[in-house]
Amino acid sequence: MAESFKSGFVNIFGAPNAGKSTLLNLLLGERLVITSPKVQTTRHRILGILTEPGYQVVFSDTPGIIEPKYKLHQKMMMQVKSALEDADVAILMHDINQPIEDFEVISGMLKLKAPVILLLNKIDALKDKTQIDEQVKQYEDRYPKWTALAISAKKETNTDKIMPLIMERLPEGFPFYPDDSISDRSERFFVGEMIREQIYALYEEEIPYHAAVLVQSFEEKTTLNVIKADIIVSRETQKMILLGKGGSMIKQLGINSRKVMEEFLGKKVHLELFVKVRPKWRDNDNYLKEYGYN
Repeated sequence: MAESFKSGFVNIFGAPNAGKSTLLNLLLGERLVITSPKVQTTRHRILGILTEPGYQVVFSDTPGIIEPKYKLHQKMMMQVKSALEDADVAILMHDINQPIEDFEVISGMLKLKAPVILLLNKIDALKDKTQIDEQVKQYEDRYPKWTALAISAKKETNTDKIMPLIMERLPEGFPFYPDDSISDRSERFFVGEMIREQIYALYEEEIPYHAAVLVQSFEEKTTLNVIKADIIVSRETQKMILLGKGGSMIKQLGINSRKVMEEFLGKKVHLELFVKVRPKWRDNDNYLKEYGYN
């Protein structure tokens, strides 16, 4: 292997809904992690692996930084902590339309040691370029050791400048994963996430935040995959909302989930969904472990 090969962990941090998952999908050139306009969509640390001639970047999408209210939140923040410890380069994202005071709270909590690229996202909401420049200068003055860049992950504005910034800071090393790896997670994990993404898209109020998905079986047959999954909620009333009148909502959820699964897997999918009530599952260590929040 040539000595100039570079490799390392590039971990993405920020508040809920800063655009971390959208950015990761963009950098990978693949829709790997789920996204939603609703906050707290990402609950797991998910690795996305980009291997090209001369380098391997192991990106890491992390849950949005929050003050934990449940054991679920505590486990989410533990994943953020582990990402802080192994980052070779840290990407810190912030919605440029939100106050700098909000950002200072988060940056103070993180105590970043790795080189930092500060991405001020969602500039598509600002029409005045002068306003954008003034905002960037404000952050550069406050954080002179960091590199600040104004972007729109959604509109792909200035996003072509991100990889060169990463490569400047990435250490030399050997690849951590085989060339054809795109993630450390299994297909089974991703189909569960796809169901959860569709719950965020279809349901309002508290339902997405009280719902967990447990894939009970993933059977690969010659012509199709047979997938059975439980949707866990906290209360009987939430189960009724999930099901909908005459089962209309759960049917639509199944249709939407199956469609994205078939695109992802490149194969027909037979999907069966079951709704189960587990009171206070977000504060129960055994349930959290069972649902993959270790």
